[in-house]
Amino acid sequence: MQSRESCALADQQDPLAGFRQQFAIPEGVIYLDGNSLGVLPKTALARSQQVIAEEWGNGLIRSWNSADWFALPTRLGDKLASLLGAAAGEVVVTDTTSLNLFKALAAAVRIQQQAYPTRRVIVSERDNFPTDLYMVQGLIEFLQQGYELRLIDENLSLEQALDEDVAVLLLSHVNYRTAYLYDMAAVTDLAHRYGALTIWDLAHSAGALPVELNAAQADFAVGCTYKYLNGGPGAPAFIWVAARHQDRFWQPLSGWWGHQQPFAMSSDYQPAAGIRRFLCGTQPIVSMALVECGLEIALQADQALLRQKSLALTDLFIELVEQRCGAHPLSLITPREHARRGSHISFRHPQAYAITQALIAAEVIGDYREPEVLRFGVTPLYLSYSDIWEAVERLRQILDSGSWDKPEFHRRSAVT
Repeated sequence: MQSRESCALADQQDPLAGFRQQFAIPEGVIYLDGNSLGVLPKTALARSQQVIAEEWGNGLIRSWNSADWFALPTRLGDKLASLLGAAAGEVVVTDTTSLNLFKALAAAVRIQQQAYPTRRVIVSERDNFPTDLYMVQGLIEFLQQGYELRLIDENLSLEQALDEDVAVLLLSHVNYRTAYLYDMAAVTDLAHRYGALTIWDLAHSAGALPVELNAAQADFAVGCTYKYLNGGPGAPAFIWVAARHQDRFWQPLSGWWGHQQPFAMSSDYQPAAGIRRFLCGTQPIVSMALVECGLEIALQADQALLRQKSLALTDLFIELVEQRCGAHPLSLITPREHARRGSHISFRHPQAYAITQALIAAEVIGDYREPEVLRFGVTPLYLSYSDIWEAVERLRQILDSGSWDKPEFHRRSAVT
């Protein structure tokens, strides 16, 4: 049975414990929402001052060249590639996850129209993150060519959903609500056997667990940098495209940054070769520059050790909740099996929203997801075993005392 002392001992033996010192975490706060917004790297403040005061303030427009702003999306993409099992020249940091998903969907559909012109089905999961489904719906409406969205759920398995009508399979590698983790290689292989292309949403994977896009023979992937990669609020997202697909289409958002000669100011669009064609307009340099601070920390960490600690912390969280909060109606919806679990833990409770607000008031910051889900992000680079113990202890106190049942904890805010 775990104890406060055993958790303290685990912290002393943790090879990743030193990473916590590279982040600015408010005193007394146990932050379990890094799967929504990661914490501040300590280097980010100095980097922002450099970009704003020196590169923008003194360099002015010259910094597109002198500070190499123009190459920032691809330079960051090459750094990120090693965390995704990708190669240089396959990733670009740009735009939002939603926009990048639209690009990837359009690319995959265009490729499939050339190879299999009668395929008109895009498969996803009913429990996928909503923006993914919205973007599919928007593309279908835009194309006006009879495409349909087929959703897997408790009544339709992935194996049942795939057939010779499917053009694209779009899945989140880790489910945003439950933390269910797909076997990327096995699912990609299954999709390819039916002739479908795969798009993986890595929003809850990148920086949280090892990803092997090329080893899995995946086709496209998108994701964000503001969660486990600690890029900052609203930080630019990324898109990965397997090298074999990069020059096979004109992406629909054909802005000047994706032109082969953007400063030639030609009136006709000619896409750049390689991953640069997935760029669109002028990039948000200040926020993009801060992404590098989180990436530099992530690149220092051994990914196998990161995964090992993530699983140990989530195991501990489950064990402690079941030991210490077992008298309360908490239902684990996160897989217990390591091979199927990402890096957050979710429990259902009839009063999950109010309990989440009470925890936040007690400086344990998790988040709430519909329906009735308490969600706790476990970020191994800055969370300790003792943090998990203390978080569950405060949860127990709130549940045992009923202190969550206050009007202010039931009152919904615009952002929950």
